[in-house]
Amino acid sequence: MKKHTLREILYTRFIFIILNAFILVSCRPEVDKLPASDQDNGGLILPGGFEALVVIDSLGGGDIVALQISQLAKSNTPQTPAVEVQGALNSKQLSRPNNQLKGNYVGARHIAVNKNGDVYVKLRSPTIDGYGNAALRDLNVDGKADSVRIWGKYENRNRGTAMQIHNGYLYFSSELIVFRNKLKDGQLVPDSKMDTMVIDTLPYHEHMAKALAFDGKGSMFVSWGMGTNSCQLENRKPGSPGMNPCPYLVDHGGIWKFDENKLQQKQSDGTRYATGMRSIVGMTWNKKTDALYALHHGRDDLRLLWPEYYSPWKSAMLPSDELFKVTEGFDGGFPYYYYDQMVEKKILSPEYGGDGIKEGDGAKLPKPLLGFPGHFAPNDILFYKGNQFPARYKEGAFISLHGSTNRIPYPQVGNVVVFVPMKNGLVTGPWEVFADGFAGKDTLAVANDATYRPMGLAEGPDGSLYVGETQKGKIWRIMYKGDKKSFGNKELAEMEKRKAMLHLKTPDEMADNLDRKGKPVHAELLYNIYCRNCHQSDGNGDGSRFPPLAGSEWVNSDKTVLINVVLNGLTGAIQVKGQNYNDTMPAHASFLTDLEISEILTYVRRSFGNKSGPVSEKEVAEVRKLMSRN
Repeated sequence: MKKHTLREILYTRFIFIILNAFILVSCRPEVDKLPASDQDNGGLILPGGFEALVVIDSLGGGDIVALQISQLAKSNTPQTPAVEVQGALNSKQLSRPNNQLKGNYVGARHIAVNKNGDVYVKLRSPTIDGYGNAALRDLNVDGKADSVRIWGKYENRNRGTAMQIHNGYLYFSSELIVFRNKLKDGQLVPDSKMDTMVIDTLPYHEHMAKALAFDGKGSMFVSWGMGTNSCQLENRKPGSPGMNPCPYLVDHGGIWKFDENKLQQKQSDGTRYATGMRSIVGMTWNKKTDALYALHHGRDDLRLLWPEYYSPWKSAMLPSDELFKVTEGFDGGFPYYYYDQMVEKKILSPEYGGDGIKEGDGAKLPKPLLGFPGHFAPNDILFYKGNQFPARYKEGAFISLHGSTNRIPYPQVGNVVVFVPMKNGLVTGPWEVFADGFAGKDTLAVANDATYRPMGLAEGPDGSLYVGETQKGKIWRIMYKGDKKSFGNKELAEMEKRKAMLHLKTPDEMADNLDRKGKPVHAELLYNIYCRNCHQSDGNGDGSRFPPLAGSEWVNSDKTVLINVVLNGLTGAIQVKGQNYNDTMPAHASFLTDLEISEILTYVRRSFGNKSGPVSEKEVAEVRKLMSRN
């Protein structure tokens, strides 16, 4: 028998390895059909074997032109005729649609992907002339959007939410109304009549997102947010008690069930399916478990409203944002209770006699399947059904964490897509970081420090995962190109390390306090804490209840009057820029220092197009002194 030399043996083994590698690659034709990924995965950080490409870099062309958007929002019926326009062919940036001003990103809320790969987007803000949707098509099979069409003119203000394909229809929602269009094979922008499905009533208020879900049996579920932070007698006023019973729960703060094919339905035409939930932006029906799942946003401002019970750290961490499995008759407990994920209990709200420790009857309420740390803002949920990803991802849910806005003085958190492992509808382990890198940095003092904030999730016909974001409307396509059999603990462990970063970790009460790190809370942060909820990030108010600060005669005239308003509050009818307002502004004298008030007012008088002079700490102190004498 012939003896083989060492060289022959090594050569044979080399050929065997090459042949095996060739066989492995050739046995994965589904990978060959996927488009090339971007070299840097579009800036995303993903588990090993996953890659990504950017479908479209942005929708619009710059930061929101606040005044223009606000003016549009005041009119529910835009006067210009509907026009469809072709977007930028290079897919890098959408050319200005429909007279959209340069420097105006419209962002993306929820997204949907059709069976042919067309992508539909609910715009975060309508275009200047009132269009609320975008449609994207890849013409040369490179994964990039070549044809971009802005379409859909309907009642629409900022932050409409839903975009879903169901039974051949494209469903989408504004704050007040759920619409749908019939889709036709091969047609990118539907030319069918826009049906009005469900109609909410005025006035506009907080938490008006209309998330949608379908049970596959003819029913459509619509979330109905509550127009209050915690059902106080005086909304967001420190120390104001809660109304008991909370009157908003009669027709808000829950999920309603409707006929998915009946037109022009009012809330009274549906049935209340669940209650006790302040704000739901993301929900879906899981066909595998035949059940509804919803993401609940907890309340804000525990420290601001109840400083005797909550430290800045505790207010940053609480309350939990929750993942619920929702059955008919479900009660999430809001506003009477909130969930504390650190002790894994429902806690009595301070508005109803709680002190951050008392449980009351919280143990009688259902616990969430999972409690995220406070203010992570879970905004969409997707149960994966495809075969492209490793099999473990068919047992659980992808959730987008849009990111916090009110963790000051600690870093803002979130801005990632996570995966929650589940079995038979129950969570089997901690949430996992699936896609990171959206924010572009680790330390985020305010929400808008994040370059991108992920929100919409959709599964493509080939099993790719699409992710949209709200800042600029960027959309990614995530694909798996590795060996599914070898995917496991090593890849997951690398992503788990990211939980130690500032934008995901539980902050150290002392070491991670940005104030203590020599980064004092500057005027914009103070504005975000105390003023933004009513007067909005752009200083334009909400067009109905809360007056604008931009160009306001109250802001740019007598400083003494302005200081008095902040110190003492304001009740009764006033007129701002020719429009009447009648909501109460709470007094801030008891919890803001003279320096903080001077910084806020100086910021307001120099922002939002205002060009008035500063307000000094001494001027505030003098007005406060006069107030104490009277």
